[in-house]
Amino acid sequence: MTAADIETVLADIAAEMAARPDRGEVATYIPQLAKVDVDQFGIAVAMNDGQLIASGDADIPFSIQSVSKVFTLTLALGKIGDTLWKRVGREPSGNPFNSIVQLEHEHGIPRNPFINAGAVVVTDVVLAGHEPREAIGEILRFIQFLADDETIYIDREVAASEQATGYRNVALANYMRSFGNITHAPELSLGVYYHHCAIAMSCRQLALAGRFLAHGGRHPATGHSVVSAERARRICALMLTCGHYDGSGDFAFRVGIPGKSGVGGGILGVVPGEASVAVWSPGLNSSGNSQLGSIALEKLAKAMNWSIFAA
Repeated sequence: MTAADIETVLADIAAEMAARPDRGEVATYIPQLAKVDVDQFGIAVAMNDGQLIASGDADIPFSIQSVSKVFTLTLALGKIGDTLWKRVGREPSGNPFNSIVQLEHEHGIPRNPFINAGAVVVTDVVLAGHEPREAIGEILRFIQFLADDETIYIDREVAASEQATGYRNVALANYMRSFGNITHAPELSLGVYYHHCAIAMSCRQLALAGRFLAHGGRHPATGHSVVSAERARRICALMLTCGHYDGSGDFAFRVGIPGKSGVGGGILGVVPGEASVAVWSPGLNSSGNSQLGSIALEKLAKAMNWSIFAA
């Protein structure tokens, strides 16, 4: 398809999403997210050939929340490599993203790096050797570098809102600390975690930041390697199997591409060898994933024949 064809597909999807009444519910347990207008929808596609096509509210910054875990995982693997897998598993959880039951059963080793407990361990790795402010800056600069955009920022009000209400995350971090799987004071690792979840980006920026995963680990603007092709494949594999919490299987079944969601309503999708996609609609389904974002990605993957399971 040409860029004009993709533009038409995106415009049609955005128009359909604007008219749908089943928009889901915004996350209310983070007070700042509860204030977001549920009627917004944006989508952007960053093609590997450099084209960027967008539609809807694709330029409005939103809180990327757990989508940031893709980038912190990339940084942590760059720091300690496969040693990370001694502290975090690689299996789907089958439980809500903030469940403590599984963590207790598995002796403080989170099931994967995308549930909250796993992401806190990953953040603890990124924090090693730094002050929290330095680690937060490193994460933000990395994402700015990937998107080639220094205007990406941390929404301090969202971070403060998360910190004030994150009681279950405190419980998860302290429980893992009791097993020695959190090496810093829990409040330090959690502080960094809340801040990277509060990074604000538009669909355009997020699609650009995800390009390296669709481009064999290389930054397409510079050609420089961000990660090896093998590591990019493995990050994508984890996105496919674990990126939507206990809705990951349904997302793989319906959409068929690696994706990582966040409770801010964003989803980063990767079509290996083709494109990265960002979609945002703040209303969530029962699994905590964007209701319209998931539907839109299913329609896009079908229209473009982008499922990784396509013949």
